[in-house]
Amino acid sequence: MHTTPTDWITTPITLDLLRGALDLERTAHGVLPHRLPARARVQNTAPQLAMAESQPSGVRLVLRTRATAVELDTLPTKRVYVGAPPRPDGVYELLVDGRPAGRGSVTGGNTLTIDMATGAATQQPGPVGTLRFGGLSDDVKDVEIWLPYNETTELVALRTDAPVEPVPDQGRAVWLHHGSSISHGSDAAGPTSTWPALAASLGGVELINLGFAGSALLDPFTARALRDTPADLISIKMGINLVNADLMRLRAFTPAVHGFLDTVRDGHPTTPLLVVSPILCPVHEDTPGPSAPDLTALSAGQLRFRATGDPAERASGKLTLGVIRDELARIVEQRAAEDPNLYYLDGRELYGEADSAELPLPDRLHPDAATHRRMGERFAKLAFTADGPFADRSA
Repeated sequence: MHTTPTDWITTPITLDLLRGALDLERTAHGVLPHRLPARARVQNTAPQLAMAESQPSGVRLVLRTRATAVELDTLPTKRVYVGAPPRPDGVYELLVDGRPAGRGSVTGGNTLTIDMATGAATQQPGPVGTLRFGGLSDDVKDVEIWLPYNETTELVALRTDAPVEPVPDQGRAVWLHHGSSISHGSDAAGPTSTWPALAASLGGVELINLGFAGSALLDPFTARALRDTPADLISIKMGINLVNADLMRLRAFTPAVHGFLDTVRDGHPTTPLLVVSPILCPVHEDTPGPSAPDLTALSAGQLRFRATGDPAERASGKLTLGVIRDELARIVEQRAAEDPNLYYLDGRELYGEADSAELPLPDRLHPDAATHRRMGERFAKLAFTADGPFADRSA
């Protein structure tokens, strides 16, 4: 079917056409999906979290339509790190009736330049770009457009050559997940192959991904967002950012974990709740944070991180990944005596010593695309199969 500009139907983008977003902010250009509600955003003062929650990891447009062509105008915000190699454009992925059917990117957009050595950031405005998928069948079908997990994406206009409507509830369980940049996506190949997205697909569940790069820090407003979001399954992956940021000592960590879990339980008293400890990260297994960019590597155009703490500081309560794993296991065991739907997973079952030898973390903190796939497949087997904490809840 050949289309001309007069054939297009423009449909307002509303929350009923989106999955994975908790809020939709109206902007000067269109609408901006958020993964934290407005109440939480007002309480946040950290630019890192503000950037991370506005990056639409796991957010997708979901439409039922006969359209043979779909256009989406967006205004992305692309990041540039001073001294580091250029980042590729964010990837949009098209699924038709659940099957991959195309990929694309949007050029232009705003540019956020970040100096990791100083923390300074400047933003330059840029133009709106257009994503187009054509050549689709004219049958009734469910179309999903997964947004880039690593680019803040304002949605400006949705055009199709046939009417669209929301896809009815398919009756699948909703899996609500919270974690760090590793859950957010780090260096996955695309939005459907971050480890949570892949695990959700294999488990047959609907994903709401509250993985926030650099920002899984036991914030009370994040706990309240989890508390207030309807879900059938919940997982919380915590640890690495608390070491990265050197935010608290063991004395504060233990009650903060209890408080976070208490808040989630206020809204989901019997929902299966899986606490996941950090995956293996050799630089921080026994060495506290904070993490810092390796400026020597950066001067050579390579992005790597290093641990700046002293292992001896563990005696004064500084956190390492080993300390956090031990304490999380103890907390979950203690609470599970009165909470039979609370479970613990050691993150090294997703990525451990043997995996590190085969697939080392390229920048010493973040998994690459192959590791995301391995973690997603393993999580699905551990969580969604017969003996897992999410067993028999994926249909």
